[in-house]
Amino acid sequence: MYLIVGLGNPENDYARTRHNMGFEVINKLAEEYEIDLSRTKFDGIYGTGIIENEKVILLKPQTFMNNSGESVIQFKNFYKLEENEILVISDDIDIDIEKIRVKRNGSAGSHNGLKSVVHYLQSENFPRVRVGVGQPKEDETLVEYVIGYVPNEEYERLEIGIDKAKEAVKVFLKDGIETAMNKFN
Repeated sequence: MYLIVGLGNPENDYARTRHNMGFEVINKLAEEYEIDLSRTKFDGIYGTGIIENEKVILLKPQTFMNNSGESVIQFKNFYKLEENEILVISDDIDIDIEKIRVKRNGSAGSHNGLKSVVHYLQSENFPRVRVGVGQPKEDETLVEYVIGYVPNEEYERLEIGIDKAKEAVKVFLKDGIETAMNKFN
């Protein structure tokens, strides 16, 4: 079983923001594989199903980005998962729009959601998919950029990265992290 975690902020207020790329990937996977994301437990909205012949839990933590690890650790402990069975999807300002990066492990960098997951797991050894959102303009703060309004034409470009990330999750589940890294990096 795999826990596929999309990082974001509760969608009522933060839908279609750059910081919710993880949620968007989870939504696309749920739609494609007809996984109902209506269950709530352990500070998250989730659904269970099968993707590429693997049993998965698709999770959107509802603790706000900076505390995402609270939900992740509860699922990990309840389902007795190993770190390599937890795939975390997040946005990344250091990757260009339309691009993604798949990693076996590594630091959280400046991403507060990943920092929270690392803190609660007490480990950096979990795979992740980072969806590029690009850098803010000179007159924008980082916070304004990641949780602010995204114009439709830019969102269409972000969706290219969302779709690539969805495909990377499928390759990860079917063929493993090495193949996903080789194909998408």
